[in-house]
Amino acid sequence: SVCERWEHEAEYRVDNERKRERSAAPYHYGHYRRKPARQVEALQHSGVNAECIHSNNEPGWLRVVLARAANGELDLLYVAPERLGTEEFSQFAEKHPPAIIAVDEAHCISQWGQDFRPSYTRISAFVESLPVRPPMCAFTATATREVRDDVLFALQLRDPFVIVTGFDRPNLHFEVRRPADKDAELLKICREREDKSGIVYCLSKRATEEVCEMLCSEGFAAVPYHAGLSSAKRAENQQAFVYDRASIVVATCAFGMGIDKSDVGFVVHYNMPLDVESYYQEAGRAGRDGEPADCILLYAPRDVRSCEFLLSRSAGQSEELDPEVREVLRQRAAERLRQMTFYATTNECLRKFLLEYFGEKAQGYCGHCSNCEKEFEEVEALEEARKLISCVYRLGERDRKMGKTMIVDICRGAKNEKLLHAGFDTLSTYGIMADISAKRARFILDTLIERGWLQMQGERYPVVAFTEQSMRFLREEKSFLLKVPKDKAPAPKPERKKKARSSSTEFAGEMDQRLFEELRKLRAEIAHEEDVPAYVVFSNATLADMSARKPSDTDEFLQVSGVGKAKLERYGDRFLEAIADYAALHDSGAAD
Repeated sequence: SVCERWEHEAEYRVDNERKRERSAAPYHYGHYRRKPARQVEALQHSGVNAECIHSNNEPGWLRVVLARAANGELDLLYVAPERLGTEEFSQFAEKHPPAIIAVDEAHCISQWGQDFRPSYTRISAFVESLPVRPPMCAFTATATREVRDDVLFALQLRDPFVIVTGFDRPNLHFEVRRPADKDAELLKICREREDKSGIVYCLSKRATEEVCEMLCSEGFAAVPYHAGLSSAKRAENQQAFVYDRASIVVATCAFGMGIDKSDVGFVVHYNMPLDVESYYQEAGRAGRDGEPADCILLYAPRDVRSCEFLLSRSAGQSEELDPEVREVLRQRAAERLRQMTFYATTNECLRKFLLEYFGEKAQGYCGHCSNCEKEFEEVEALEEARKLISCVYRLGERDRKMGKTMIVDICRGAKNEKLLHAGFDTLSTYGIMADISAKRARFILDTLIERGWLQMQGERYPVVAFTEQSMRFLREEKSFLLKVPKDKAPAPKPERKKKARSSSTEFAGEMDQRLFEELRKLRAEIAHEEDVPAYVVFSNATLADMSARKPSDTDEFLQVSGVGKAKLERYGDRFLEAIADYAALHDSGAAD
């Protein structure tokens, strides 16, 4: 039976012959072929004996993995925190305690973090249940100071060595756009980057499907990814993207954890995410090979309302938490959303905003984001702001609240039928901004709302409301300065990308583009043979360094960034041969 075969495989002791076979083909065990998590797959190709345990494993596979671990065959075992409390794993850990425990995505253990998961809080109890407490470490890419402190406390780390390596990613270009038509803008972005892989993040399953369908109808090889798809379909679509059968994946935040595709050239947020942590994590999936990549947020004020609606449904709703904790989590989520809105609307350096959010000092000008590439002029808009707030106040006197468009129409003296029928042309604020464009009036109104001087209310039909803050503005504020972009084109894109690219290969000299393309073809051939993503063989950055160094022997090959002994043994001969053939052909051509 199947179970008997699983048990047999869990019990047998492999001899040296089988060890060599498994080293050459790390995904084959007995009768079965599996696809482990991407991190594990990459580790196995680098010569690390790693495996993983999670809910998508085949039935009975847990026993196979634990048996290998008990036999000392594994160097590293990935375990989902939900698995720690199971009886089978607890019994295994008691008999075979780990030499070290590393907590990945450690921000999930913090109630200050955006991805708080109650299951992570059980890690400390698991550690204390072990016969001997092993050394512990924790890692995360997006942790504010509060989250870092909470991780230290929640994991009860003893005399820890704390290191923050820095949050800056110089090869990433950050940009916020406010398009009138998001679909048209997204198509423009994708067409300009047809030779690159990209991720488009949406806020909902419905938006994900609609955007993906739109891209496919325009000829792009796009696939959707969200929690509404079956696990098999999600795996299929993820494989298509990782293996470059699809150039674009349109996804909710369900996509990304565990994805290690290094050559993602652009990440577009079709909707504003709920917090800066999520945005930086998702945007940070671009350019992991060190090559230039674009991170573009398509912002619309209505995105804020959508985010507020989602938070009202989800923030702190876990049944494992008491009401007081849920309320604290809700308030923290609301503050994170407010900070995300500030990022989407600031005219200051975007990189500076992100770095300072995570507690890192930054210069006020990076020269490598959409805001720094524009020139702004500061204008005084106090009178226009007062007029708009006064219009909201006068509507309130009639016990009426209206949306942004109607308020702008009233102030500009529009004569549309709905406005006239409601009698809003009799308001004292009707037509008081007739000399102001609708775009400028709407920009000022949006800024008043974003800064908290006015408030949006209602979920299905959001309206603008007058508050105590609004009255304070009318009585006390003496200035309302706005930064408006001048009509000046940003720095030419090719020059920017050339500058960013030089930083990834400056240590190796000038890259030979023709050799780089030859090595890419060889990498694709090997990846097809082994049925793995191309980046698992070598990243683009490694090929770039290889094409610059042009190693002629194994010692020189080991000097290439991203090459270790395991990959030297696995791929060294073929790549050295390809480089030698290219050099011979090139030298011959030069001689002729």
